[in-house]
Amino acid sequence: MSTLTPPKPGTATVPEAPLRGSVRVLLRMHRRSLWAAGALLVLGVGAMAALLVWVAAQRCPDEDVAACGNGDLYMITTAQSTAESLLSGGGTALLLLACLVGAFVTGPLIARELESGTFRMAWAQSVSPARWLAARLVVPAALSVAGVGLLSVVYRWAWTEVSNPNAYRLVWFDPGVFPGIGPVAVGHALFGVAVGALCALLIRRMLPSMALTTVVLGGVMAGFTQRRWMLWPADRLLGNGHPGANTWITETGMLTASGEKLLRQDCPYTVEDPNGVACMKARGGVTEFTDYHPASHFWPLQLVETGILLALAALATFAAFRVLRRLHG
Repeated sequence: MSTLTPPKPGTATVPEAPLRGSVRVLLRMHRRSLWAAGALLVLGVGAMAALLVWVAAQRCPDEDVAACGNGDLYMITTAQSTAESLLSGGGTALLLLACLVGAFVTGPLIARELESGTFRMAWAQSVSPARWLAARLVVPAALSVAGVGLLSVVYRWAWTEVSNPNAYRLVWFDPGVFPGIGPVAVGHALFGVAVGALCALLIRRMLPSMALTTVVLGGVMAGFTQRRWMLWPADRLLGNGHPGANTWITETGMLTASGEKLLRQDCPYTVEDPNGVACMKARGGVTEFTDYHPASHFWPLQLVETGILLALAALATFAAFRVLRRLHG
């Protein structure tokens, strides 16, 4: 028999409490965690601003990032080197934060209450199961959009200030950068909230639910990282050329007479044929090609990934309410 039992027939009912009342109670219950999260947010923004001040202080008037007095010799400053190292993983850090948001929803907000039975107290105080779940989705969703969104804006600002043609670790398509300089991180956070709620309702045990949420979110994040280049049609350059700087080269090789692609990485490296051209010609290749994403594809890729995440979040939210209805009804 389900632990989420409805009230007995004939029980007196009272008007349902508004959602803002449930939200207020939830905020009061977890105020210490929220204060701690707010302090960490302020600390992160302050650290980013301090890093940019340090970079600006060591920057020469005549050169963007090179140390003064070196003529044509490019010698990066200590501040610039440190900033590039830290910012090169900023997008990954925001994805990990989104994963933590999902795990937090799974644990203290939903699964622990279902495991301990404290949800009955809320339901006995004129709070319906649907409203109880809605409050536990609205609060982390709003806070994650505000927090992750602010960090993304600050990170993009810092990335814009520090990035330069020589900072190869800060290219826009790098997997450690891309999620943090657009709305993708916010999409992952909202998806994490929805998946966390669904896993909590399915398992109703805190630690297993948190583990499953982490596995699901990690798998989705890894999948997007590996296949992100497929979210938008790439441009193609024919012939032995290069599409230019600041472009994301996705595939290179040769085309056969029928249009079949022969990829360069499928040909083994040899001293006589380091680029694999002879190997591909022997297999029928006639024209070299390069598929790539120019910088103008940044926003289409960002918006498509975010849209997919929001659609998945909506689907997971719908499933969570359906599971709750089945368990309660």
